[in-house]
Amino acid sequence: MATILRKWLRVLIPVSVILIVAVIWFANRLVVNTTAAQIYSDVKAIPHNKAGLLLGTAKYMDRSRNKLNPYYTHRIDAAVALYMAGKVDYIIVSGDNGTMYYNEPLLMKEDLIARGVPAGRIIMDNAGFRTLDSILRCRDIFGQYTFTIISQRFHNERALYIANHKNVEAVAFNAADGDMFLEVTIREKLARVKMMMDLIFNKQAKFYGEKIDIEQIPS
Repeated sequence: MATILRKWLRVLIPVSVILIVAVIWFANRLVVNTTAAQIYSDVKAIPHNKAGLLLGTAKYMDRSRNKLNPYYTHRIDAAVALYMAGKVDYIIVSGDNGTMYYNEPLLMKEDLIARGVPAGRIIMDNAGFRTLDSILRCRDIFGQYTFTIISQRFHNERALYIANHKNVEAVAFNAADGDMFLEVTIREKLARVKMMMDLIFNKQAKFYGEKIDIEQIPS
């Protein structure tokens, strides 16, 4: 019996590995190929939308050393560039505000204001816990069915794929990359498989709430 089991394992393990790699490859190619035409890196070329959706990430790599996360910094740069060029009228900052000690949207808002974006043009989405949540809440809470996503290219591709399957017409603007490309690339490949599962099972945002008119929010 043990011998038969070992023989089966020698077959099943490599087959399983091949299947996993194939699924990851397929998910990645599908996301890249179906969103390429919606992604921009040139401020002058990207079309205008009323709202830009700035996707959150941690501001610091290591808070104890106060080391800034380059992915965060570059996203702020990209959002400022779009606003100053008149390519978006409002910026929805969407991120994790899971505890009183961690508030991505507030940090993004403060940094955008410091760079010259008026406070009244910045809307905080404190329940953007995942990319899926940010896209769905931008549509359902803030009433935006057409908007510009702002993040790094690898993140924009996944966000656009979600938008394309959620009745949203979106384009994306690429922020510059950071300096941990290999680690981020591996994590992103796995995130795309998880995203496919979420779409198949119609995963919803963690929180919704009352609809908000972004033009009526006081500064």
